[in-house]
Amino acid sequence: MKISEIQCHCGAIKIKLSGGPIAQFYCHCDDCQAVHAAAYVPVALYPAQAIEVIKGVPTETVLRTTPRMRCPTCGTFLFSELTNFGLRSLSASLLPRDEFKPQFHVQCQYAVLPVKDELPHFKAFPAKFGGSDEMVDW
Repeated sequence: MKISEIQCHCGAIKIKLSGGPIAQFYCHCDDCQAVHAAAYVPVALYPAQAIEVIKGVPTETVLRTTPRMRCPTCGTFLFSELTNFGLRSLSASLLPRDEFKPQFHVQCQYAVLPVKDELPHFKAFPAKFGGSDEMVDW
């Protein structure tokens, strides 16, 4: 099992990642847009137990419904708690560049800056994540 460590931008929070992500993608949902002040965000989805805070104590922030953990010192968003699914969505911008390999885009129905690339663009989510596999055509 691969084990790696990542940290927030200031180093106050350190996280241990055990194993690889379930999926990696770009999220265009309006919640991510509001929280991150961005058109879309890179996400690495892991089983909850695979993301362990080993240094520092993150602060929980909830804008609408999703609890998100961030560094109380520098404000870096670390991961979201998807407790109903036993998952955590890591801010993939914390991964080394060569480790983020996006597979698709989700929640494209909310896109404010459509990205035209070779990846699949799901209107909501892929069927394997509870969606319908409906795509958007940009």
